[in-house]
Amino acid sequence: MRVILCGANHGVRLYDGDRVTAYASVWVVDWSERGCGNAIVLWHNGVVRLLAENAELGRWLERDFTRHFPEADGLPWPEPTPETVWVNVGLDLARGFSARAGDVEITGSTILDRRAFETDEFVLGGVQHGLRLVLAPIAEATINIGGKRVPGVVTSGGSPERPTSSAFLTTAEVWSRPDDRSAQ
Repeated sequence: MRVILCGANHGVRLYDGDRVTAYASVWVVDWSERGCGNAIVLWHNGVVRLLAENAELGRWLERDFTRHFPEADGLPWPEPTPETVWVNVGLDLARGFSARAGDVEITGSTILDRRAFETDEFVLGGVQHGLRLVLAPIAEATINIGGKRVPGVVTSGGSPERPTSSAFLTTAEVWSRPDDRSAQ
């Protein structure tokens, strides 16, 4: 497998009953084939916003990753509105994360668990990927747009030994793809 991205990706999916009110994918890319930087992909009210420091990197994260994540399943996904802005992301594996870009602010807190995850069978848009990371489901998260809190709450489940949540943070995240250079 060939490494294509190293960093972190935090996610928040808010619900009002069974209805998704917002989904945010917060990226911290330390290194990738497309450069490095931070980005937020935000779905709300049927609109996708792409807030990124590096426009090319942001488009790649949205097109090749976020739109294919299980958290985006069932959401109408139009072409994003790209915004080149500074994205500030803070991570504390003991407390949670925060992210700001333009008029968007996202926070996640109350860590439920920390565990390692790895697979070589993570298919995104029909393309096989490998993924290794440390996952921390979180109990509370908010998304604010233009100073107003988006309605909705985090949902959680699982067991006390292995809790799950519609919000999480990751660290030590490494994405890979089969090394097509070995066939040459």
